Amino acid sequence: MPKKSNKLGKALLIILVLILVVVASGIGYLKFAQPNVGDAPNITIKSTPELVERGRYMAMHVMACMDCHSTRDFSKFAGPMVESTLGKGGDRFDPEMGFPGTFYARNITPAGLKDWTDGELFRAITTGVTKQGEPIFPVMPYHSYGRTDSTDVIAVIAYLRSIPAIENDVPASKANFPVNLIMRTMPQKASFAPKPDTTNQVAYGQYLVTAAACQDCHTQVDDKGSFIAGTEMAGGRKFALPGGDLRSANLTSDNATGVGAWTEESFVSRFTKFRNPAEAKRSVGPQDFNSIMPWTMYSGMKDSDLKAIFAYLKTVKPINNQVEKFTPRK
Repeated sequence: MPKKSNKLGKALLIILVLILVVVASGIGYLKFAQPNVGDAPNITIKSTPELVERGRYMAMHVMACMDCHSTRDFSKFAGPMVESTLGKGGDRFDPEMGFPGTFYARNITPAGLKDWTDGELFRAITTGVTKQGEPIFPVMPYHSYGRTDSTDVIAVIAYLRSIPAIENDVPASKANFPVNLIMRTMPQKASFAPKPDTTNQVAYGQYLVTAAACQDCHTQVDDKGSFIAGTEMAGGRKFALPGGDLRSANLTSDNATGVGAWTEESFVSRFTKFRNPAEAKRSVGPQDFNSIMPWTMYSGMKDSDLKAIFAYLKTVKPINNQVEKFTPRK
């Protein structure tokens, strides 16, 4: 009997050692072999006024980079940007908002990017890998940016190099376990697509929706931050605000619960009304209905671009999903 017991103990010990080796190998692979998107490209961007202006338009009004990378004043509806904070970073995304860790938007003014090459910035924006080779949690929608036209990304970088430098040290982001390991597999190589001609309204609208990463907020996610299949663009993603829980709108073409019954005029006016300073700076109380949607930034889109977005949304597969926009906190 003792011999059998010894053999069983040895067998269990060997199995345990093998499991530990496999686990250690897996963690080692994630830590040292991932993310694997290749080296930063060796590029030097030659800035022109036209390139900077295109970058400003994309960064401010389509991709809305400056939304997360500036300070927002949530004492006003939809948290318009505080002008003196353009690009200084520090916006926080934490577990209270439903994120698997605490993540900060970095300083993207010339002060924060002085040690970054154009190629390193290009790789970070389009693949989600930092200068140091570390993964970025996709609260920054690099998966979408990596599917735009590379010329628009180059324009954004030219614009970022042109804005005033602001010295601002931002805390390091930290993901919870096991997301800190999982996120190492999230970065992926870019798959650029040429920008469609604006005369092809639906295709160009789809391009703008991709560049604006609309699906990120308007698709539900699980507790690891992954999209839930079957909820694409149907809204319902929850965001915790001081006054209550906010849920994103259904953007599919469903007539009853999405934008299917909307008119082009009503859709465009939903954005353009925030061009009015009285609407853009409307005060709200801490318990009032508010929104994280950067309406004041998107209101700066050209009417023709907004119409193209609407034309594309009308082609999105309808999903019936009635969304309760806001639940006040008790």
